[in-house]
Amino acid sequence: MKGRIGLWRFLPLSAMFFLLAGCGEDKLTALDPYGPQAEWILDNMILSLYVMALVIIVVFTLFFIAVVKFRKKEGDNEIPKQVEGSKALELTWTIIPVFLLAILAVPTITGTYYMAEEAPEAAGTSGEEGESAEGEDGEGSGEEVQEEDASVVIDVTGHQFWWQFDYAEGFSAGNEVYIPTGEKVWFNLTASDVIHSFWVPALGGKIDTIPGIENGMWLEANEPGVYKGKCAELCGPSHALMDFKVIALERDDYDAWVEEMSGDETSGEEDSEEASQEEETQDSTMSDGRQAFEDQGCIACHAVDGQGTGQGPTLSNFADREKIANVIDVNDENLEAWIRNPGSFKEGNNMPASPNMNDEDMDAIIEYLNSLSAEDELE
Repeated sequence: MKGRIGLWRFLPLSAMFFLLAGCGEDKLTALDPYGPQAEWILDNMILSLYVMALVIIVVFTLFFIAVVKFRKKEGDNEIPKQVEGSKALELTWTIIPVFLLAILAVPTITGTYYMAEEAPEAAGTSGEEGESAEGEDGEGSGEEVQEEDASVVIDVTGHQFWWQFDYAEGFSAGNEVYIPTGEKVWFNLTASDVIHSFWVPALGGKIDTIPGIENGMWLEANEPGVYKGKCAELCGPSHALMDFKVIALERDDYDAWVEEMSGDETSGEEDSEEASQEEETQDSTMSDGRQAFEDQGCIACHAVDGQGTGQGPTLSNFADREKIANVIDVNDENLEAWIRNPGSFKEGNNMPASPNMNDEDMDAIIEYLNSLSAEDELE
């Protein structure tokens, strides 16, 4: 009796764990697709569930029929009819599984080729219509890369425990990658230390990033939004915190962002005069912060406006971010805590701690980082 009571208590508790499995971050699920790859993956997941449900229903129906109809009765000692060597039965249980596997295999194979298109060699925000994927001589696969297919190519490098995104225009972004909506974006992926795995579940599948090897994949976002990505390969103590964001913008907004990040000068005389006045004011107020940023050695790893080694995440648009290292909210208190002891938030990261930095330099650096925004220039 006590055992039965314990069992009935255990079942509701088990059900709670199944409910918790459905909890998760917004747009960090393959069940809510926002791109053609993700839609294809979900469609095949649903197809697989239908096939498995059909198999389970048929098998368990036959099982219960056998249990009920052919159970041994009292006084029934008759030996059942033997069906060993029955061609009809053997053909049936051979053909049906082959048919079910074919139902799954056809869309899987076609979809695999669909997602495995080769990335174009030409990188940048535009490509020439009709350019061959293998070069001007047309050798190789002969597959033509149209302008819309080669619109954006981004180099991705996985580090412990952050992501580096290098654009053809000559600038980099850390942990946040901007893409245009409605266009294929090609990613060339590698790693600098250990194997990572690049995964944006709302937009598509995942692919390993391997040191010394370059893999490629493409993604496409159907609509503007922020889509969360993760490293899907155990890579160290802060693997669970190796997140990033894919920020999809309308094409015009994306072009404006690229222009601002690359520092192109395209404005008129009047706008240029106003911009120069604002820059002079900002330079006078931020010079102390920039100097402290350099004196404390931050520039040795973190690039700003193309200056720096880029060994750590670029900080050119730091003020536009919502998270520090994709772990804690951006505010002055958290920023100071991160600079003084980054390992307390993200164990195993390579940023050295600065517990003894004086308050004057700390305040100047925080003020300087809060001034680094691309969005302000676009408004």
